[in-house]
Amino acid sequence: MLAALTLTLRQVTDPAFLAPLLKGLLGAVAVFAGLSALAAWGTGALAGGTGWLATTAAALGGLLTLGLAYWLFIPAMLAISGLFLDPVAAAVERRFYPGLPPARGATLGAQAAFNLKLGAVVVALSLLALPIALLAPPLGAVALWLISTVALGHGLFEGVAQRRMPVPQARALRRRHEARVLTLGALLAALSLVPIVNLLVPVLGTAAMTHLFHRSTDEI
Repeated sequence: MLAALTLTLRQVTDPAFLAPLLKGLLGAVAVFAGLSALAAWGTGALAGGTGWLATTAAALGGLLTLGLAYWLFIPAMLAISGLFLDPVAAAVERRFYPGLPPARGATLGAQAAFNLKLGAVVVALSLLALPIALLAPPLGAVALWLISTVALGHGLFEGVAQRRMPVPQARALRRRHEARVLTLGALLAALSLVPIVNLLVPVLGTAAMTHLFHRSTDEI
């Protein structure tokens, strides 16, 4: 597991990593800014449109939207992980695992169904844990970390594995190496709680899980 992280950090400046990373950064900034502006406009309009009450409501609406976007970052990231997964995993394989045959695993439909189902479950769990965060922020942070650990561990590992095997086989492989998958997921989940740094998680997590996947298949 530590080897997977070390090898990932050695490749962090690879151009194949930088392109998805920049796209993710720009996309996240655009989405968060758009949501914040929309919420600020909507709450301001509801409060009368002008005056100090509207201004205050608009500011609070923007802050609440940013907070909710931060809380739902993990399911959002998993939903768009397909944009990062293939080019990053392919770059890792070219450098560290040359000679592999072309990746022909699960169908795109099967992969999409897996990602949508996982994303929906994580969104539901995150929303259920939101009241805990509002009432007891420390417990809410722990709940979010636990949810993110399972989501990132299972989502990224099985996503990488599905490039080279059917969905049931990828799930079985993940279960055989559950401890290592969740340990790496826990580290990625901790990074996902740190603003700005969390934007690196899709790329770094995909690369690290690619290493873990190939080291796991070598043990079969």
